[in-house]
Amino acid sequence: MKPKITLKKIAKEFEVSISTVSKALKGSHEISVELKEKIQAFAKLYHYKPNSIAVRLQNQQTKVIGVVVPDIVHHFFSTVIRGIEEETNKRGYSVMICLSNESYEKEMMNIEMFTNGSVDGLIVSISKETQAKNDYSHFNDLLEDGFPLVMFDRVNDNFKCDKVIIDDVGGAFNATNHLLDIGCKNIALITTPRHVTVGSLRREGYEKAHLKRGMSINENSIIEINETEDLGEQISKLFISNPPDGIFAVNELYAVTAMNRAREKGFRIPDDISVIGFTDGPISQLSLPPLTTVVQHGFTMGKQVAELLLNRIESKEELEPQKIVISTNLKIRKSTKSI
Repeated sequence: MKPKITLKKIAKEFEVSISTVSKALKGSHEISVELKEKIQAFAKLYHYKPNSIAVRLQNQQTKVIGVVVPDIVHHFFSTVIRGIEEETNKRGYSVMICLSNESYEKEMMNIEMFTNGSVDGLIVSISKETQAKNDYSHFNDLLEDGFPLVMFDRVNDNFKCDKVIIDDVGGAFNATNHLLDIGCKNIALITTPRHVTVGSLRREGYEKAHLKRGMSINENSIIEINETEDLGEQISKLFISNPPDGIFAVNELYAVTAMNRAREKGFRIPDDISVIGFTDGPISQLSLPPLTTVVQHGFTMGKQVAELLLNRIESKEELEPQKIVISTNLKIRKSTKSI
């Protein structure tokens, strides 16, 4: 059985652009007779059939881009979307937004709907369920056909596409290092399961800060949150025996829940336990006390993501994929002791 053939594979075979292949298959007079016949014969030999994405590439642009995010309520994703909209509107494009709700099936449905010809390119943050299943076939199909795609925040490094990520390792390192600087000796980590890339990277930064000072990692002080179980009950386990004097949580919800549970157990924040979260949203600003947190700069990320995608859509040449890392900074508030 012959392998599936795509426009991208034909273009690679003849060392030409995808648009040249499209024109040759349509019999365009712009392509030499010799090259046109060779491409058409090759396509016929491998039973090439144009799919909806390939047809879209032959048509005019819609001036619309699609965005698939796991959650729109989360402050970080809402700020990224604002950045995307500002950049795309400035350049004459509109935005369509769909939610995966962390579902693999819904993510696939959204992408299939968008790539039926309704958008010129896609911006995606991968759902937790897709990462857990480790099944990215719906993205492979896009890239095989040269569909413009940019991933952000939760990405897969195996894909040859543009990516924009936060410096999760550096942000977590700085947060943990700050707790060590103010005298914390037993720092707990509240994180996601390892298959969630951002949680895994933030765990790496937490461990790196300890190892740089020659300190061992206490695995009993690390809580991996199972989102199908009660969040507060899982975090409460930290305070049963050998309670921490510092807590780094990979998001602001985990951090504020930890502060609330610590107070219920009779601990004072920050006198007994200093707490740092990740993402400077309303929860961090309105918590009691206000939460020290790693600022992610989602708006900047959104503008950068949109710029990469639009440059790729509008370029007449094939561009090399880029990976851009957005720096973080630590916002010091009253949930941590002073140095």
